[in-house]
Amino acid sequence: MNRNIVIGLVIGLLAGFIIGYFTGTNHTANQQPATIAAAVPMPSPGGTPGMPPNVGAMPMPGAMPNAMEVQSRIFSNTQIVAREPKNLNAWKQLGNDYFDTHQPQKAVDAYAKALELEPNNADILTDQGVMYRQLMAYDKAIANFEKSTKLDPKHTQSLFNLGVVYSQDLKQDDKAIKAWNRIIALDPASPQAAQAHAAIAELSTRPKIK
Repeated sequence: MNRNIVIGLVIGLLAGFIIGYFTGTNHTANQQPATIAAAVPMPSPGGTPGMPPNVGAMPMPGAMPNAMEVQSRIFSNTQIVAREPKNLNAWKQLGNDYFDTHQPQKAVDAYAKALELEPNNADILTDQGVMYRQLMAYDKAIANFEKSTKLDPKHTQSLFNLGVVYSQDLKQDDKAIKAWNRIIALDPASPQAAQAHAAIAELSTRPKIK
């Protein structure tokens, strides 16, 4: 599931700019992992199928697939996994379709089945982490993003998402900055690094909690 897209499930970091990596974005087949949107005033965020709208977003996904198409695919893949419980592609597609139709618990469960078959898939871990975040299971989201970056140290979606959860959800800005600085160190000239810079700059404008 290669999704370098960001799913805009995320409620913008601080400023409230909603981006697609964490939210409804398309996960068509073979898309890249979703990136959570951080609220940073940036030019059009990149995107999803998962969004990585990170604020620092990842590439933006294409248009959302037709709802009937998605429901038909869900029905079909549900029947496939009932007959073939070890069908990895069907479980991944189910997870992606549940992700795109905002059914986080079902997405988490489908991705869990996929991970039983392919436990070291950083992309699936990232997308499942985005869904955990939507369920407000922040510890599980962090565990997924951290495992993903251990498996693939250059997995910028996971690093960006990690920063968003620390900053936006847990208010641990020091840990968020550490994650985003890793992206900058990996590839200083990349769009993801620019997004990380923007997210860090945004933190400096947030009122400190006493």
